Amino acid sequence: MKNIISAKNLIDILDKDNNLVVIDCRFDLINRTYGIDAYKKGHIPGSFILDLDKDLSRPAQKHGGKNPLQDPYILKEKLEKLGIDNNTTVVTYDDGDLNGASRLFFQLKHLGLEKVYVLDGGVTAYVKSGGILETKINEPKDTGKTLQINVEDNLVVPMEYVKSKLYSDETVIIDCRSNERYQGITEPAYEKAGHIPSAKNYFCKNLLNDNLENGSLKDINFLKKHFEELNKYNEVILSCGSGISACVDSLALRELGIPHKIYIGSFSDWISYEGNTIMVGEE
Repeated sequence: MKNIISAKNLIDILDKDNNLVVIDCRFDLINRTYGIDAYKKGHIPGSFILDLDKDLSRPAQKHGGKNPLQDPYILKEKLEKLGIDNNTTVVTYDDGDLNGASRLFFQLKHLGLEKVYVLDGGVTAYVKSGGILETKINEPKDTGKTLQINVEDNLVVPMEYVKSKLYSDETVIIDCRSNERYQGITEPAYEKAGHIPSAKNYFCKNLLNDNLENGSLKDINFLKKHFEELNKYNEVILSCGSGISACVDSLALRELGIPHKIYIGSFSDWISYEGNTIMVGEE
């Protein structure tokens, strides 16, 4: 795996690499204080927390989705305070569902950072591998580090672009939510249910080993088979509810070397436009 680090490997380097920064990305879309609460109960030693709402997202507006990307230059300043420059190795982690860790991973790639990894299995795998936790709150401070960013805007697309690609023979739009939400059978977060027209369903949790107590990403052979249909398209656009779980599929596609873009606003942005059609059932 090119973008994944195992719990064992992280434990091996945790106290040895002086240019390593570990970031806790745990969150819950229903319980918005879950991330900081979990961090206070116990986190990987030396790790900092970046909150999905306060640190990784801009304030939500009428359009743009529920968790629009943080301004790249605001995020840059936050990263510098964590001691991150262009030579720093960054490891992101969550509980193991890979949602929070993959979201931050994507945002760091969006800024052009290279040495970024997701902890396979999250803090759950870390503890199972013998890692200890601490409760000390690690506060960001002015480290004097300078981070040069190169924002890669080609990694994201707006609603208008997605709309222009509906039912295209060359472009496939992926919905990374559960099949029940994709079909519009249930919708726990938004006032409308269903999916973007022509979208195909590739649920992000199907990428994880379900025989383990953590979110270990399935092996490369499974991923190749799972996504083989995408090879017939010239363009892949990922979406979900608010641009978070799509980042898990994005991580998997990076492992396969399949180019793709993310519609960060996703379904929560799509339904904010009255004229946009919503489909239900399978397509």
